[in-house]
Amino acid sequence: MTSSLCLSNIRIARVSTVPYTMIAHLKSQIEHLSKCGADVIVVSSDGTEMKVFEGIERVYTFPVNIARDISPFSDLSALFRLFKLFRNKRIHIVHTTTPKAGVLAALAAWAARVPIRLHTFTGQPWVSMTGVKAWLARLSDKLIGVMNTKCYADSFGQMKYLISERIVKKGKITVLGDGSLGGVDLERFDPNRFSVEERQSIRKSLGIPFSAPVLLFVGRITRDKGVYELLRAFSEIKDQRKDLHLVLVGNFDSGSGAGGAISPDDVSNYPDTHIVDYTYEPERYYAISDILCLPSYREGFGTVVIEAAAMGVPAIGTRIYGLSDAIVDEETGLLVEARDVRALVEAIQRLLNDAELRSRMGRAAMARARVLFNAKRINKLIEEEYLHLLTCHANLS
Repeated sequence: MTSSLCLSNIRIARVSTVPYTMIAHLKSQIEHLSKCGADVIVVSSDGTEMKVFEGIERVYTFPVNIARDISPFSDLSALFRLFKLFRNKRIHIVHTTTPKAGVLAALAAWAARVPIRLHTFTGQPWVSMTGVKAWLARLSDKLIGVMNTKCYADSFGQMKYLISERIVKKGKITVLGDGSLGGVDLERFDPNRFSVEERQSIRKSLGIPFSAPVLLFVGRITRDKGVYELLRAFSEIKDQRKDLHLVLVGNFDSGSGAGGAISPDDVSNYPDTHIVDYTYEPERYYAISDILCLPSYREGFGTVVIEAAAMGVPAIGTRIYGLSDAIVDEETGLLVEARDVRALVEAIQRLLNDAELRSRMGRAAMARARVLFNAKRINKLIEEEYLHLLTCHANLS
């Protein structure tokens, strides 16, 4: 049997709470599985974004509105729709990511007797929550660990944390390759795609002079991503570097559970800040940036770090699990303590003031991304993992 047909007639459901995860991180993986002969059903909350899967052979979409917050009626409705889908389509593998989709699909897949039930953890919201909401979120992750056949973490640091917190048993969770959810598309995230003229055009569209240094943030614009600390650090550095600009790419998220939401007005109070809504082309902004800043409080891995790395952009992140896996401190970027504005200021100034260091770290980051996080490598590992699990199941049946 050839590799291109090794998953022939296997029915796989990939489930996420929101379409963004499927499109930004898993589209390449889903296409690869379909080329291996599998029928892949993409399940997520409804949205026009799901149209990107139209026309891909053996890939189908199935909208299920999954609320991010606790919503008893909506959750029961989603649970029932997932159960019917898994049972009626006789799904062989259910593979989920994101917390709410993970727990609902785990229950539905178990009830529908799906033989292989998988979940990939990409960060724990309860780390920055308090009270009953934190307890329920933590309990949901424990339930995911119990109900699924096997679990994955997108970084070794996150895996160790989940085991130490007794969320998942040691023998039931692993990391594929060197981590990340779907790797990085090296053809797409390639700095050579962008000419000098194109970079000038992108800067001009934002009102940024061609020679101005640019700090970049990509992700949910919210407190637990460290945006508050980034804005304060930017403001302080701006007093000495009048030409410095800050670009924030992403949607404002008031429901992260960390408290103290960031609003567009909060950002607009700082001069030379630029807000770019969620985009399917973040590579355009990596192409014009000098440093990626991700001072997050929690992070499963930090996919934006390896995307920036593939574009030759060094990163400054926090010394937490996930980011400590994505950034090699003093080699591909710098790590600082979370919530430490002074340390963040010093790290940014250090890279801004040393072009040679910035360039060296950017080259090292690119080399590492190309070797360890090539999406083609991750896709092949997923294919092999599915085949292994299917073989084990067949032998036990």
